[in-house]
Amino acid sequence: MFTTRVLVSFFEFLLSVVMSGFIIYLTYRVFIKANPDFDMEAEIKKGNVAVGTLVSFILVSASLILQKGLGSVVSMFRLHLSAPGESALGLGKLALLTTAHLGLSLLLAVITISVTLRLFGRLVRNHLHAGKELEKGNLAVGLVLSAVVLVAALYVGEGVSAISKALVPQPSIGQIEIMK
Repeated sequence: MFTTRVLVSFFEFLLSVVMSGFIIYLTYRVFIKANPDFDMEAEIKKGNVAVGTLVSFILVSASLILQKGLGSVVSMFRLHLSAPGESALGLGKLALLTTAHLGLSLLLAVITISVTLRLFGRLVRNHLHAGKELEKGNLAVGLVLSAVVLVAALYVGEGVSAISKALVPQPSIGQIEIMK
């Protein structure tokens, strides 16, 4: 049992290390390309603090959402190690399910952040043109949008965790014969 706990802990640590680098890069690329208003990367290179602040909060928020999806992956790995005969998950199937769970979490993170920013933009468009203000370097707008993204991630994270946990394959308990 001790060996299983140590193996699961090392797996979680290594997965977290790999995911952090991969997710940071992938999230950055997706949101830089997804912005139709202006070139965020060019604005960051010019030193636009407002855009840099928003992008940094997008990275943090996506990571918070993905971290919630990571729990189910660790649960599947723990199940695979602790009950190998019961779980019937081969390493290939385990790797495929792990990739699917993390992919689903990433997709939900991207959708959440994109929809939240667009919805907020539509709600305030009569008073504030957030994209234009960001492009001008308005730090106040960058901070407000950053808070919007962070709050959305905090709310959605638990939902991602619930969905991900519900999709973890469970071993069958077997049949119990009560009386003959």
